[in-house]
Formats: sequence, structure tokens, C-alpha cells
Amino acid sequence: MTLANALNPRILQPGDIDPNWRWDRHLPALGHTAVDFERRVDHDRLRRYRLSRTKEALKKSNCGALLTFDVNNIRYISGTKIGEWERDKMCRFALLAGDEEPYVWDFGSAAVHHREYCDWLDPDRMRAGVVGMRGTIPPSFGLMKRYADEIFGLLKKAGVADMPVGVDYAETAMFFALQDAGLNVVDGQQIMLSAREIKSVDEIHLLTQAASMVDGVYHMIYNELRPGIRENDIVAMSNKMLYEMGSDDVEAINAVSGERCNPHPHNFTDRYFRPGDQAFFDILQSYQGYRTCYYRTFNIGMSTPCQVDAYVKARDWLDASIAMIKPGVTTDQVAAVWPTAQELGFGSELEAFGLQFGHGLGLALHERPIISRAVSMENPMMIETGMVFALETYCPATDGYSAARIEEEVVVTDTGCEVISLFPAAELPIAARY
Repeated sequence: MTLANALNPRILQPGDIDPNWRWDRHLPALGHTAVDFERRVDHDRLRRYRLSRTKEALKKSNCGALLTFDVNNIRYISGTKIGEWERDKMCRFALLAGDEEPYVWDFGSAAVHHREYCDWLDPDRMRAGVVGMRGTIPPSFGLMKRYADEIFGLLKKAGVADMPVGVDYAETAMFFALQDAGLNVVDGQQIMLSAREIKSVDEIHLLTQAASMVDGVYHMIYNELRPGIRENDIVAMSNKMLYEMGSDDVEAINAVSGERCNPHPHNFTDRYFRPGDQAFFDILQSYQGYRTCYYRTFNIGMSTPCQVDAYVKARDWLDASIAMIKPGVTTDQVAAVWPTAQELGFGSELEAFGLQFGHGLGLALHERPIISRAVSMENPMMIETGMVFALETYCPATDGYSAARIEEEVVVTDTGCEVISLFPAAELPIAARY
């Protein structure tokens, strides 16, 4: 199957890992439910695709196995998830050895639940286990040694114990335990990120659905912005609406207004919006694990010429980068259309990092490709069909405190890209216009 003739998803076969949508068709924002009269997200195909991508990436590396503690990687490999509370607990792990099916060690009774409900996994490979939980279970208790020895035994059984093991991240004491068990531990996060670069049709469906939810939230924000409302009020209303729409994690919402716009603080406060404020927002949430990063800027009641000028510049820089996106272009070429840190008044590209920025979207907020003058000019990567990422720009206003921030999410097609963040942003929106 060629990229140019990517087929309708309903005819993809179980072993086919071609990721592509028919690019001559508009990307749909599907409903949340499964129905018998439309082909929507096929979760079995989604899981097959992600595991196949991981196995292919592992084969291309010099590693014999992948040991993952990153919950995004565990979900990508195994299709298991037990809730956002576990995202930073370091309490789960998974092993992919050679071409075998994955093992998952999960938190207590979650392993039993998987055996009953995750019928795409081998029940003998769904095990209860925990290691350190960020050090609260001390290494002296022996769990790390126990599981390191168990993992080594499974690698021997798979015939890959003499090969390096890629680990994404783990507690420091767990690294030592793995080495003591005889494992040659190397960086596995890069292998996983390469697997996750190209999105399947089902991943693109989920990312588009996630973006459509944010479209609606921005319509609500536009209607609610006025003096007497605070930044944290907007954050609360947005959280409520997103969870009601089906979000499984509202990771963060930036709400930045008035004199807080420059420099960008990447947070929110209890500041009241005031007439004439410039205000920008970023909505980071996920639908079935797939993330959004989606900025919009508004003015409250009225705007000044310098605020409009900042918005126009930010929009022009963003449009210039979107126009560059197509397969075969490299990330340094995209970053080159953005202003330098010095042009924005910063001392270095690291001080300005994240202001003119591109980053992959998937099960994590930041995947490949990363596009930034700080990293892309000397370490470019190729843009490929099926990548999904966000492009964001920032321009401070000449009044010394206002600023504009805009972001679009794009899907790379065979011939260019399609924008999936659709709340209008061609011109500066004025809410509560006087």
C-alpha cells in the first residue's frame, strides 16, 4: 500500500500497520460512542498498530528488549491504563522482549482486572508487581531486586538476555538493581519515541476528536470573558466542560492576562480580567489518552494598535511555519521562519525556548518532532506523513506587557498538512466588545 493511495480504514487487515487516512478526504471529528452504521475508532486495530510499531522500532535498534516505566509507553505497548493518579507514582512497568507479546506488572488488583477485561493480552503475562513508588518502598525491602531478577529470567527465556535492554526511565535504585542482575541497561526512550512518531488512522481520529472538544471550550471562553471574571474562573469552567465532554485528563490550562502576558509565566492566577486586557489560554487535555495543546488569544472589550500588531505578527509567524509543513521538509527549515530569541528581546534561545515552538502530540504532550531554534538548527529531523504536532508562536507587544500567543495542531498529509484546531484565529477576537 502506498502513501499516496492510503486506503479507507475499514479495509486495513490485522497485520497491516500502514497509518494513513485517505488524504483526499477531510479528517472527521467522530462521536464518542461506537455505532453500527459508521466506521469509527477501531481499538483492536489501534492496539495492534501500536504494538507493531514498537516491535519494528525494537528490531531496528541494537536492543533485545524494552523495559518501560513511562505510563505513556506502557499504554502504547499494552493498551492498559489505570487512571491519571498513577502518572507520577512509578508503580507500573512493562517488558517487551524480542518479538514476544508484552508483560505488564500492574498495581495490585489492577492486574486481576486486566486478566478479566484485557482479552488482547496473555493473562499469564499480566502480573501484580510494584518496585519503589518514588522511594516510598525502600530498595532494602528487596522488591527491586526481586523484579530485576524476574526480568532477567524472562529475557533469558526469550533468548535476548545477552543484548542491551532499553529502559525509558526508572528510579535510580531500580537502574542499579537491573545492573546488579546482569542487565546491560541503555536508553530506551528514543526507541519508544521513534515508534510513536507516525500516527495511525485511529490515533488521528482520537487527536481530531480531542481538538474538537477544545473548539467548544474556546467558544465558551469567548462568551464568558469579561471584567469580574478571573483567570482561575475560566480554568474551573473549562475543566468542568471538558470532563463533561468526555476528557479523561485535563492536564493543565494556562490562563494569562494583562500585565502577566510578558514574559509568559505558563500558569494561571486569581487575577480579574480588565477592560483592554490581552489574554491568552492554552488547553492541555486528553481524550482516550490523546492530547491537545491549543492556544488562543483574546482581548477584553477593546484593543490597542500595539496589541493588534503583536497578534498579527504572531499569526504571520504561525502561518509561515504551517505553510512549510509537508513530507520531506526538515525541522530546521521550519524553525528558520521564526524570529530569533534576540529579536524577541531574550538573551538566548534557551531563554526563549517554547515560545516559537513545535512538538508532537500523541499519548504524551511532547513527542517527536520537536521544532525550535534551540535544538532544530543543529539537530534537524525529517517531517513525515502521519505525524501530528502543534505549532505555537508568541509575540510581545510594544506596550511592554501585553502579548499574543496562538497555536494550531496539524496532521501531516501526503502533500502538506491539515489543521485540526478550528476555533477562528485569523484575526484577534474581541470578547465582551464595548
